[in-house]
Amino acid sequence: MPPERLDWYRLVPVWLRNRQSGLQANGPRFTLEDSTFWILGGSMHYFRVPREYWRDRLLKLKACGLNTLTTYVPWNLHEPERGKFDFSGNLDMEAFVLLAAEMGLWVILRPGPYICSEIDLGGLPSWLLQDSGMRLRTTYKGFTEAVDLYFDHLMARVVPLQYKHGGPIIAVQVENEYGSYNKDPAYMPYIKKALEDRGIVELLLTSDNKDGLQKGVLDGALATINLQSQHELQLLTNFLVSVQRVQPRMVMEYWTGWFDSWGGPHNILDSSEVLKTVSAILDAGSSINLYMFHGGTNFGFINGAMHFHEYKSDVTSYDYDAVLTEAGDYTAKYFKLRDFFGSLSGVPLPPQPSLLPKIAYEPVRPNLYLSLWDALQHMEEPVSSEKPVNMENLPVNDGNGQSFGYTLYETTIASSGVLSGLVRDRGQVFVNTVSVGFLDYERKKIVIPLVQGYTRLRILVENRGRVNYGDNIDDQRKGLIGNIYLNDAPLKKFRIYSLDMRKSFFQRFSVDKWSPIPEAPTFPAFFLGALSISLSPFDTFMKLEGWEKGVVFINGQNLGRYWNIGPQETLYLPGAWLDQGINQVGAPAAPSLPWASPLSQLPGEIPGHGPCRLVRAGNLSGCPLCADDPGSRPFPRGSLLWLQDRALLL
Repeated sequence: MPPERLDWYRLVPVWLRNRQSGLQANGPRFTLEDSTFWILGGSMHYFRVPREYWRDRLLKLKACGLNTLTTYVPWNLHEPERGKFDFSGNLDMEAFVLLAAEMGLWVILRPGPYICSEIDLGGLPSWLLQDSGMRLRTTYKGFTEAVDLYFDHLMARVVPLQYKHGGPIIAVQVENEYGSYNKDPAYMPYIKKALEDRGIVELLLTSDNKDGLQKGVLDGALATINLQSQHELQLLTNFLVSVQRVQPRMVMEYWTGWFDSWGGPHNILDSSEVLKTVSAILDAGSSINLYMFHGGTNFGFINGAMHFHEYKSDVTSYDYDAVLTEAGDYTAKYFKLRDFFGSLSGVPLPPQPSLLPKIAYEPVRPNLYLSLWDALQHMEEPVSSEKPVNMENLPVNDGNGQSFGYTLYETTIASSGVLSGLVRDRGQVFVNTVSVGFLDYERKKIVIPLVQGYTRLRILVENRGRVNYGDNIDDQRKGLIGNIYLNDAPLKKFRIYSLDMRKSFFQRFSVDKWSPIPEAPTFPAFFLGALSISLSPFDTFMKLEGWEKGVVFINGQNLGRYWNIGPQETLYLPGAWLDQGINQVGAPAAPSLPWASPLSQLPGEIPGHGPCRLVRAGNLSGCPLCADDPGSRPFPRGSLLWLQDRALLL
């Protein structure tokens, strides 16, 4: 039966002062302060939404008739280097949780340490992979020691936000979908104890899909399920009844859509189907969390990947075909679900917030240029190594290796032949400064043309995103993996540049390093343009017509990757990240070579020479862009940079 009409008014964080009994799961229904409580939740990740828009999105969640916010906590973003924590700005988890409480929302926190979430390495920091024997998501000592130190810091922030202490957190999830991984029976009890030992006292949950539910059950934690179809609902709720008897049932993730991968289709789920399934879940007596209510954006390089039969990296947009769009706009799903949840509420729902305005600005034409090869002289000294070193094990960033971006490997060759080796994920091969093709998962060999005398061989490797789900997360080191061979002989004596595209990376390129764009730019290259805004900035979308592949930065913010293979065709640019006045736009870019094309067949057009168009609406079925403006900044605030596969544009 669906829930009776419910009056949530007295069971909200801002009004519930005298607290005795938090969320309980001792009977067929959840209770909060001994009153029946239905969890009507929605997922939104603070790290995927500009902080300036948190309030807007949470107000829309509340106005949809939901009473609970669910969010993951990404370890890799909060501890980018071992022992160095970042909970500032867009990563201010505490501010996000407290804002939810101010909005009258309860919170279910999902702190991992592994979170999946279509984020790089499932939210685990890449520096863990410096240990050649690392076994992630197990009780391997090197992993648990790192988890313990992270939880020491994180839980000190989380504990005061719990219900018992007057905060909005009513439940905490233990890890994420471990049943489908299940490599160490001691691991989940260890994570549960790690949470409890650090002061977590609220209801503990587990969350598993159909492949892992049976193996994911944990004593002392309420099992919940993740699904999309009504067929799965019947099978999985029957299983929950068999193992938990009369305890409440909960769909922790009802997938309102799905994520997209580069080169694949744009996934959509009909709004009428969503409404039918949500209604069926509540009719079955289950609480629900909508995953996602609002997906947001994989800003920067944080996107994850899947690698089962083939490697597929996730697009920049995390629109997810969710209840709100990537830019926070309403959808047909929103209106149908609001009507449905409103029919269950004992009080009128809050009014819908107005939409944030969008605007189409004048096209931005890049006017300054810096080739990658010229930029190298302004970078830190490269790492010298007899053999290739993978990205994670480079002696950079205070010994923490490189997490994201690109790595350039240089060595000297004296002959032509067949180049081969393991490249993760995509390596563009250059003879001196001329691109001769790519190495990746499918193309493991490439012919190096005839060279005269000693010639510089360069391989520019992009980390397209580490796998976030599956059995192979231990095998996610990036760059050149092991030796690279020319005619089956291992190459030696490498110079290795870490191109992580952090703010400090661009601070080396002061204005005097740039020059006007030549008629025939050398690629890869960085390009710089300016967007002039006379009035208050509004949200917009960047469309790169004629650009192939790369990244875009603006005002110190990495908007993410673009690639003309689709399905994503535009990059979301929040108005909150723009300034009234001059905004510099920059992007690294690289040549749009046909795969493994010989030099004699290179296309003659100059890629990335067209304008970057700024349009009102996003489009998920084509191509994105690349840009960056340093933070402390050799450029005035507002600079934007592009990086494309035909040129490295910054």
